Amino acid sequence: MPTAHVVFATITGNNEDVADIVTEKLEELGCQVKETEISQTDAAEFQQADICVVCAYTYDEGSLPDEGLDFYDDLQALDLHGKIFGVTGSGDTFYGDFYNTTVDHFEQAFKLTGATQGAASVKINLEPDQAAIDQLDAFASQLVVQAS
Repeated sequence: MPTAHVVFATITGNNEDVADIVTEKLEELGCQVKETEISQTDAAEFQQADICVVCAYTYDEGSLPDEGLDFYDDLQALDLHGKIFGVTGSGDTFYGDFYNTTVDHFEQAFKLTGATQGAASVKINLEPDQAAIDQLDAFASQLVVQAS
């Protein structure tokens, strides 16, 4: 049974919803899942999981969440070879070119760790609707396939 750790950063609650959807699907697929808020999480905790997931928002014009800056920096220094990662996040298309860029930043950070991307990153516009839930369920399913 794969273990998973889902870390989220949220202001509006949308990314906590995204994390909850991913966590629920991973549990449904037989994973033992830990879900934590980014400011309460040490990036090194990912070393204890088979599947590592970040769900984070993009602040203002492409900035990472302030409460996640240390986590982001610490993540890049880890050795996560043999781990599967996935990144998702809720944003607002109003920001145009800056829409959900934090997802891209975390994807690049994970690649520096040697972890394997288990599913294409998913960007959700605002609150997850049924189409977004379906995307997130497929995302979680793909992570489990890659970890098995």
